[in-house]
Amino acid sequence: MVVLQGMRLAVAGMLTGTAAALLLTRYLQGLLFGVDARDPLTFAGVPLLLGLVALLAVWIPALRASRIDPLGALRVS
Repeated sequence: MVVLQGMRLAVAGMLTGTAAALLLTRYLQGLLFGVDARDPLTFAGVPLLLGLVALLAVWIPALRASRIDPLGALRVS
């Protein structure tokens, strides 16, 4: 449940960022040399890499939290 909730936010951010990047390519074309502003490898690779990083950032704490005894955690607090 925690991983799903975190990945929903990450996917929403990746979709928003990719859409904004596609819309802003016209303005960035003058700043790029030797690379097309709509390079398909970049538009596929960067969200994939960010998705993997987000998955690790969500999964590792969720895995650690799943190993904690709920009753013991309630007793401590």
